[in-house]
Amino acid sequence: MARFSAFLAADPAHARDQLAATGARVRPDGPALALIEDEPGHATGPFTAYGRTAVGEVTLHNRPELLTALAEAGAPAPPDCADGELLLRCWARLGAAGIRAAEGMFALAVHEDGALVLIRDHVGARTLFYARAGNCWAASTSLRALRRWPALGTGLELAAVRSFLTFAYLPGEETLLRGVREVLPGRCLRLAADGNLTEEHYWEPQELIEDDGAGPASYALRLRELLEEATARRLPEAEAVGVLLSGGVDSSLVTALAAKLHAHPVHTYSISFGDELPNELGYSGLVAAHCHTRHRVLTVSGEAVAARLAEAAALLDSPVGDPLTVPNLMLAEAVAGDGLRVVLNGEGGDPVFGGPKNLPMLVHEMHRDMHRDMSAGLPGGADGYTGSDGHAGSDGHAVSGGYAGAARETAYLRSYRKCYTDLPELLTPETLDALATAPRPERFVTPYLRPGARDGRMDHLLNQLLHCNLRTKGAHHILTKVERLTASQSLQGRAPLFDRRVVDHAFATPPRWKLNGAVEKWVLKEAVRDLLPGTVVDRPKSGMRVPVQQWLGGPLRELAGDLLLGREARARGLFRQDTVRAWMRGEGALLPRQGGKLWLVLTLELWLRAYDIR
Repeated sequence: MARFSAFLAADPAHARDQLAATGARVRPDGPALALIEDEPGHATGPFTAYGRTAVGEVTLHNRPELLTALAEAGAPAPPDCADGELLLRCWARLGAAGIRAAEGMFALAVHEDGALVLIRDHVGARTLFYARAGNCWAASTSLRALRRWPALGTGLELAAVRSFLTFAYLPGEETLLRGVREVLPGRCLRLAADGNLTEEHYWEPQELIEDDGAGPASYALRLRELLEEATARRLPEAEAVGVLLSGGVDSSLVTALAAKLHAHPVHTYSISFGDELPNELGYSGLVAAHCHTRHRVLTVSGEAVAARLAEAAALLDSPVGDPLTVPNLMLAEAVAGDGLRVVLNGEGGDPVFGGPKNLPMLVHEMHRDMHRDMSAGLPGGADGYTGSDGHAGSDGHAVSGGYAGAARETAYLRSYRKCYTDLPELLTPETLDALATAPRPERFVTPYLRPGARDGRMDHLLNQLLHCNLRTKGAHHILTKVERLTASQSLQGRAPLFDRRVVDHAFATPPRWKLNGAVEKWVLKEAVRDLLPGTVVDRPKSGMRVPVQQWLGGPLRELAGDLLLGREARARGLFRQDTVRAWMRGEGALLPRQGGKLWLVLTLELWLRAYDIR
């Protein structure tokens, strides 16, 4: 298990010296590439093809197609070559088209023609960071490795603090280390030794709705085919597989497909926070029995969360303010303890097919347009939401008009219900002053909510929201959390619903078949209706109800107080102590969500301590 680093400078010896300064073992000659053996990951290399040398964390799900494409291009690859070498060969012989054709999880760094090329997979299942200092480029799948680079001199990026408190994750290229950036999904970056950087978008979802009059059955049927192919590609050969089963429709359909398609045992795993709390165990147990899986329920106590929260935070390259991090880590341990190497999950259904995150924004648009129509003396609202700004109405159709101001972006950030509106009371005056001229977090959602042609413009409002969810929360929260926590246990976490072809099909499906009236993810449910009990397919989404407030008032109370009111936090000077004390007492305008907001502050403090950022 390893991660990787790659350095580039005009003088190769200087690049090797800089790489060695991070503690990596460096070869005495050749490109400055190295594996980081002391961190959990899936890196391999270096490997060489066509005069190029690379390292990567690469897992491919469609090797036969790629081997065929190379053979047809007159550049056959050894059929048993490693996934990293195969992807390198696709890049060397087919260019961006070769990377676009790949399906899998990958981050690749290639030395070629005096440049360093960085490639990240389509949806962001693997993560890659880069920085420049001392006339040298550095890239790594480990943020901690870049933190050890003496030339970089990293400090805290305050704009990223604000972004994290707004989203509960970092939604774009920002990191909390000043000067370090993240390669975005679907991109190739070429870093030149002279400091120049060029970026190529090799894949972006497109709104390609060719036949808006087609019936829903054809979309559901094609989706079913793609889901079966996506799941089959992610099943391990000749061994059992695990599935994280919450009891919702997304994880349930992945369980059902795995049970149908796999010739080996399927193990399922669910979480309980105790019998006294609301849970979904009835649904997950029903699905497990229906699919004949080997089912386990893992009970997670508040004491276990308190004991392991710092450990979980330290495993992440960027903080994720998700209270399921410790339970997810414990699930990964349970799966690994059963001797499995691959675990599937149902992540991706909401950001791709229209989960409940979109409803607040749709309601906002409806009320905004109804108010505008009534102010203008026009009939509005009686026949349903029609829209007036060039985006979609309730039926998903685009309409004409203009859009002024940033009301849509502001509404989107408010819909997260994190700390966006509380920042003036949460951050110290000194921090607010320092942020006055910093780029604002709205910039991360503008390309999707008010897109231009370069951003892969989508005309339907629902698709704009889904595109935004996919490129922000999908890549920078869901996938990175799954990858880091499963890798810590030598597992591969795989998400069939984030399959590129599934995503492409979702954006080619008319919005009215994704959000059909009040039914969310309608086409997804119809595609798998025959696989699952009707009570599971038609149940409303409730999500995992995590007892954050109880934890913060019980097992985590002392830890939170020591961390957030202690000397180190006070010296850092980010948060107003009176506000933190009030939140810990449950006071103020935060009810009933003060627990989730305090959780963000606690998660950030733990992460900053893990990376020794003051």
